[in-house]
Amino acid sequence: MGLLETAISGAARRTSHSHVVNEIGKAIVDGTYPVGSILPGDSELAERFHVSRTVLREAMKTLSAKGLVVPRARIGTRVTESRQWNMFDADVLAWHIDRGIDTSFVMHLSEMRLSFEPHAASLAAERASPQNIEWLLALSEDMVSARSHNELILADLRFHLTVLHASENPFMYGVGTLIEAALIGAFGLSSPDVPSREVETIGNSHRSIAEAIARGDGEAAAAAMRQVILTGRDQALARMQGPFVPD
Repeated sequence: MGLLETAISGAARRTSHSHVVNEIGKAIVDGTYPVGSILPGDSELAERFHVSRTVLREAMKTLSAKGLVVPRARIGTRVTESRQWNMFDADVLAWHIDRGIDTSFVMHLSEMRLSFEPHAASLAAERASPQNIEWLLALSEDMVSARSHNELILADLRFHLTVLHASENPFMYGVGTLIEAALIGAFGLSSPDVPSREVETIGNSHRSIAEAIARGDGEAAAAAMRQVILTGRDQALARMQGPFVPD
């Protein structure tokens, strides 16, 4: 289950390992364990989470692989600088979202999307299969006819992921979590709660991308994709009623 579907359903993984990773990861991202601090010892954490030391060690390996912590001999497990955190990791993104979406998060995500999605749309115009094009056109219609908020944003997500796949560039596939995070950031912000003219506008803007890809017009597809990203960003920021303050 992806970031967006988890956010909508409220479902979460429930293994002991995932519970420890999730709780410690969230505590690091929200500052409960500040950058540079040493995590509590294994005995304390094992007792707190009611898990074995084996489970705890595996959880720490997972957090280390995500860039959040680093073990130090005779010192303990230290929380790393936030610049070392893997922001492409779905869990790390989810923990930032749990902490609360701010203007900085929205801006940084939109900057990343602008760096690759318009080009992906351009590549899709060159490489998309007839089936890809059929799916993109159908998904844009699904957005126009969405009967609920959840239907709208799930169709939105599937549309953007289909563009990435239609680019036929395997490096594009791995950045889909950024799109999911951006849509979660806009959840209840840039998308309306009920079908409205805004729903139709969102669907039509995505149809413009699909039609440009169908025509093989890479320049128009890229321009339409860029406009969709900027519009979503601006609507989200406007509803958050706060200016962007760089870190």
